[in-house]
Amino acid sequence: MQELIIHIINECGYLGVCFLIAVENLFPPIPSEVILTFGGFMTTCTRLTVPGVIIFSTIGSVIGALILYQVGLAMTPEKLERVFEKKWFRRLGFERGNVENTINWFQKHGKAAVFAGRCIPIIRSLISIPAGMTEMNFPLFLIYTIVGSTIWNTLLVTAGAALGKSWDTILLYIRHYSNAVKSVLLVLAVIWIIKKVRKKVEEMER
Repeated sequence: MQELIIHIINECGYLGVCFLIAVENLFPPIPSEVILTFGGFMTTCTRLTVPGVIIFSTIGSVIGALILYQVGLAMTPEKLERVFEKKWFRRLGFERGNVENTINWFQKHGKAAVFAGRCIPIIRSLISIPAGMTEMNFPLFLIYTIVGSTIWNTLLVTAGAALGKSWDTILLYIRHYSNAVKSVLLVLAVIWIIKKVRKKVEEMER
């Protein structure tokens, strides 16, 4: 994967960066840290510039976010409720009210979630879907996406440019950061599941 990313940036320059970041937003397993830090390194030995890489990577981020926002618009709460009504979802502890509660939470905290989520692996891509589902004010969604993405892109591109040929050393730190985030998300998911199971057990004992 890393070799393919490097090849595309080498061959296509700014457009390659834009394309890769747009795809990374749609498919989170593609590592944005490789795209951005290598793009930063390329500014030290090609005609690419740090501002140019930041601008085109941000354009790519916005394109990917807009696509997922549209996916969210098409995925209405009613459709998601019907999915949660399926037997195997109910066995996992999902209930009809979960969707409504989640949407209410996002409507209350969505602005901060969209902004902060752009600097969190995996979340930075998926956050656009609930934003679309809740029909978050589109201009605000766009502003928070641009600002949050610009901050993330600027940090990694400038790090890649500063490190030069040693750009890949930043990946070690980013991986630690990503692993920490994933661990926190896993713990939160386990806690949530335990609460759901405990609630089900209490209901059965009544």
